[in-house]
Amino acid sequence: MKKIFILFILALLYNSVNAQWVLQQQGTLKNLFECVKFISPKIGWVVGSEGIILHTTDGGTTWQKQSSGTTQTLMSVSFTDANNGTAVGDSGTIIRTTNGGATWQSQSSGVSVLLLSVSFTDKNTGNIVGGTNTFLRTTDGGSTWRSQTFKSFNYISSVSFVNNNYGMVIDGFNGALKTTDGGATWAAQSIPTSSIQNCICMIDTNNAIAVGITGSIVITTNGGNTWLNRSVGGGFSTGGFYSVSFADKNNGIAVGQYGLIKRTTDGGNTWSSQSMVANTIGVHLYSVSYVDSVNGIAVGEFGTIIRTSNGGVTSVVDRNNGTKPNSFSLEQNYPNPFNPSTAINYSVAKSGFVTIKVYDVLGKEAATLVNEEKPIGNYSVEFNAGKLTSGVYFYVMRAGAFTETKKLLLLK
Repeated sequence: MKKIFILFILALLYNSVNAQWVLQQQGTLKNLFECVKFISPKIGWVVGSEGIILHTTDGGTTWQKQSSGTTQTLMSVSFTDANNGTAVGDSGTIIRTTNGGATWQSQSSGVSVLLLSVSFTDKNTGNIVGGTNTFLRTTDGGSTWRSQTFKSFNYISSVSFVNNNYGMVIDGFNGALKTTDGGATWAAQSIPTSSIQNCICMIDTNNAIAVGITGSIVITTNGGNTWLNRSVGGGFSTGGFYSVSFADKNNGIAVGQYGLIKRTTDGGNTWSSQSMVANTIGVHLYSVSYVDSVNGIAVGEFGTIIRTSNGGVTSVVDRNNGTKPNSFSLEQNYPNPFNPSTAINYSVAKSGFVTIKVYDVLGKEAATLVNEEKPIGNYSVEFNAGKLTSGVYFYVMRAGAFTETKKLLLLK
């Protein structure tokens, strides 16, 4: 009861913040979401305690519960397309779907340990790691699993493969191993931190990142030959990271204890804090899936699901005044110049998908203000550019065949 009261007070302190991340769902202590996987901005799955599986086809606006056929806690899920996916969990549990989760079938793992992480590179080839040095690999969609152990490792917590041959695993206490031949052989990786590592993410054959407790972040840009320490301060006191996900080699998000969210746009060399979401202050976030440079979903305790559709970079408030326009339009922002907030009015004459994005003078995307289906209406979006540097920017609206560009000036 005391913890709930503290969370409530903290939420009140933050409820005036314009959310970069939006709370989509929150349940009770019994609901514990361990892993989230999106294959597109719209389609994704969440797994967690008591065999729960949720599925969305609209970016998390609504979620449908799927029958997993198990009551074991599911710790990780991997999908390679809209149909083929595998989830793993407690007591050697492996379940598989070939129809997007409409039905799930149990598979024999041959082990009884807690399976913590799964990574598939195509519908047939997948890898699983877990407690007591467990590594499992399949090349036939899970009909059979080959077992392997690592004598020098204690507790394999995470696995990430970028293709059928290149992959890495991480032991929370002893570092990482890399394979270039599908797990036939492994080479030890020297990681420059003594902190416990929880998650590893391979972006391609050269770039990878691992995160862990006390804000630990290490990166490699040469396939693990050398690792660089890019650790940051944790959340409250000694908060740390549970999960990291990259949309490409530059854009990534890490989440962790007490609602901690950090974002990078330069491959992990520097990280910026993102505003915590009201009602999630103090809630551990266990997993994040970053689909592209703007769309991300994170999940955690109390059945928490939060989402960003603007990369969490800026604070955006979008309002519809209820009137119906006759044509599409994009108006000049006001005030202009501005610091740090400005308003942009726009009109949607026909329901459909609308984007408004901000670019710097070099054409690099700086922020996404609108990125969703919009009904007919006149809108005003408030853009807070507090995290951008002074200069000239351009904002572009696209809606069907309509495109318009205008210039704005940020002066700090």
